[in-house]
Amino acid sequence: MHIRVGLLQMADCGPQKQDLQAKGEAYCRQAAALGADIALFPEMWYLSDHHFVDWHRSGGYIWRGKTHWSKAEQHPDQEFEEQIHRWHARAIGRADPYIRHFQRLAQELHMAIALTYLERWAGGPRNTVSLIDRHGEMVLTYAKVHTCDFDPVEATCTPGDDFPVCTLDTAQGPVKIGAMICYDREFPESARILMLEGAEVILVPNVCEMELNRISQLRTRAIENMVAVALANYAPPDANGHSIAFDPMAFTEQGSRDSLVIEAGEHEGVYLASFDLDAIRPYRARELWGNAFRKPHRYGLLVEQRVEDPFVRVNIRGEPYKSSKR
Repeated sequence: MHIRVGLLQMADCGPQKQDLQAKGEAYCRQAAALGADIALFPEMWYLSDHHFVDWHRSGGYIWRGKTHWSKAEQHPDQEFEEQIHRWHARAIGRADPYIRHFQRLAQELHMAIALTYLERWAGGPRNTVSLIDRHGEMVLTYAKVHTCDFDPVEATCTPGDDFPVCTLDTAQGPVKIGAMICYDREFPESARILMLEGAEVILVPNVCEMELNRISQLRTRAIENMVAVALANYAPPDANGHSIAFDPMAFTEQGSRDSLVIEAGEHEGVYLASFDLDAIRPYRARELWGNAFRKPHRYGLLVEQRVEDPFVRVNIRGEPYKSSKR
């Protein structure tokens, strides 16, 4: 049983909804023609903030430590706040015609679609991916938990509060799917929880430079959790492409193996990642990673809220950042 994920590596064509819808549909049709079981969009295809927000007005990234707090006193100005409001106003709900369009498309193509969008939400929109199955039903919705709170723009979004996993019905058979979005992949806990929830494949919408270190991180997430991972990134100029996928099989009877399934270059296109579940499932059942030999009774410190130097940071208002408030 092979599950094929079409990585939709596109350059942004927004901010008009009809343009994003048309281009997204065209790439989904290409994915279906290649035999994909799932088409995966890059992060927040609808609707990137850069069409509305002048990042330079935000005061820049706020990841500085407390020795630099005085620099954080330059708060975003009124124009920045108005730009954020205009961006937030374009957020959509799950019943929006845009979402409905892709539900009908999934049903027509008999292919699941992992659709990304700015989701309307009380207190600030969410950075969301919804997985639509081949019957047109929304079977999973995940909102980014690890919002980039060092970024004054994304810090205005509401974080998600869970890492759900669903059983996706494909023409090849059922497969358990989870998702994480961009910055989520930089935290081992994201993929770990998805593994504990039963995920076999993790979908990763992304928008940032995929370079050696981030690619190495992603490979590690796959291996240490014994899950397949597929990431769709933007083509230039929005990012650097290099959409990528890894299976979890790090070793064979012959020794170490390269778990890379596919890595795109920088050009736009649909890149097909094929995961051999007939090989992956027995591997997960016999090897020593995942949840086989964990010792969670020794990990109490992982869920404590305190943050000490050198990791103390500030929020958008120059106050000590508290993750528990997010």
